[in-house]
Amino acid sequence: MLLLPRIICHQNLYSCADAGLNSVQRIPAGLLLLFLTISVWAVSFAVGHAQDPAAVMLATFDVDVTPPLGIHMAYDPVKRVDELTLRSRGIILTGSGSPIVLCAVDFLGIANEAHDEWREAIAAAVGTTSDRVAVHTLHQHDAPHVDYTAEQLLRDVNAPQLGPFDGAFARQAMHNTATAVKEEMQKLQPVTHVGFGSAEVIDVASNRRILGADGKVRVTRFTATRDAAVRAEPVGTIDPIVNIVSFWNADVPIAVLSYYAVHPQSYYRMGIPSPDFPGIARFIRQQAVPSAVHVHFNGAGGNLGAGKYNDGSYENRVVLATRLADGMKRAFDAAEKTELTPAKVAWTAVKVSLPMTERFDETRFRADLHASATNRPASTQAAQKLAWLMRQQSHHQIDIPMLSLGDIRLVHMPGELFVEYQLAAKAMRPDLKVAMAGYGDYGPCYIGTAIAYEQGGYETSEGATNVSAAVEPVLHDALSQLLQPVAK
Repeated sequence: MLLLPRIICHQNLYSCADAGLNSVQRIPAGLLLLFLTISVWAVSFAVGHAQDPAAVMLATFDVDVTPPLGIHMAYDPVKRVDELTLRSRGIILTGSGSPIVLCAVDFLGIANEAHDEWREAIAAAVGTTSDRVAVHTLHQHDAPHVDYTAEQLLRDVNAPQLGPFDGAFARQAMHNTATAVKEEMQKLQPVTHVGFGSAEVIDVASNRRILGADGKVRVTRFTATRDAAVRAEPVGTIDPIVNIVSFWNADVPIAVLSYYAVHPQSYYRMGIPSPDFPGIARFIRQQAVPSAVHVHFNGAGGNLGAGKYNDGSYENRVVLATRLADGMKRAFDAAEKTELTPAKVAWTAVKVSLPMTERFDETRFRADLHASATNRPASTQAAQKLAWLMRQQSHHQIDIPMLSLGDIRLVHMPGELFVEYQLAAKAMRPDLKVAMAGYGDYGPCYIGTAIAYEQGGYETSEGATNVSAAVEPVLHDALSQLLQPVAK
């Protein structure tokens, strides 16, 4: 009650010559009731927007991570910045142990020590541990490729140019993301419900690996395929489903996560940073549901692309985007909403050691690294390869975490994973709603199935993969551990 006279004085409704309770006593009963109602409402509002330990709370973040002119992206330096920007987006969840952060970045990849540092920076910003932070990329190609380990290897040989592994911009983007996460942590709001919906995406994904009669890869249908005969080959093994996870505060959606497996290129090598067609689809859906930040995760799309439906024509970027956005819309509209309580939220993780490829010519790679002054493409690839070797020699293990939201399971995987892993995870628990994000730690590069290493093809070649066929049982065991039924 002592606060009320001060409010009245500020509004000059009464003279404040007699401060204290006497001024309250002169307020008409009706007006006093009005002020009491407002005061109670204000207290209730403040309590409702504070962190309720008995509720799930969520905040979103969205950071512009577009490299400026001259910064070297994965393939080329930036020569122009266009209307489309690259984003680092995600959610912060609290209410079930230490905060959980999911982050998706419009980069080609974040590998090795860079992946560690991004997670550590975000974790420090929200007061959690790095094993409760998942950082993924969408794998667009007109975008940065980040690997601090490879960068250090190039610096150690005094490489005159670091090319795509000059990490100055990436570190700024990492810092900006962590800063935004810390700021948004102060804006948590309640999550009352979570939704999950699925829909088929029509005419976007197709398998890249076309097999011959001998069971070997006959031709690779890359993401832009000009040969009409190759485009006409069957779709092959894909996961045509886009999964949508939505978080709601009562009837208001506050965050939407989408999961779809495909290589996200329509065309590239333009020198113009671009989120490509998944970024445009994300933008379309963001405009349709403006109250929610839309975060997109690329699934296990290592052996998938849009090649059956894309000859590289520029206009196909928007065509593919609208098809993906249409699937996203249908999945969002089909969502089943259920109440979300802290008891329904869980974060579990399995650590794995991914087996080193047997086809690794360390002597050649070290020679290529030292040739950085005369052959930069070879030296940057050598740095990337040797970075993975260093991780193996240090016995580094990769976290494979999973977020549970009631009967929803969101699995976070490393590398350019083949779609068979995603399909296997869903088949392991058909009673659950399973979605997968690939392109976590990019250090392993392509991760094929065991048989794929026998079939040949680009994805399992020495230049493309850093792991061996023995990777399949390792990852299947990890998925089995994560998705096993909870003992009652």
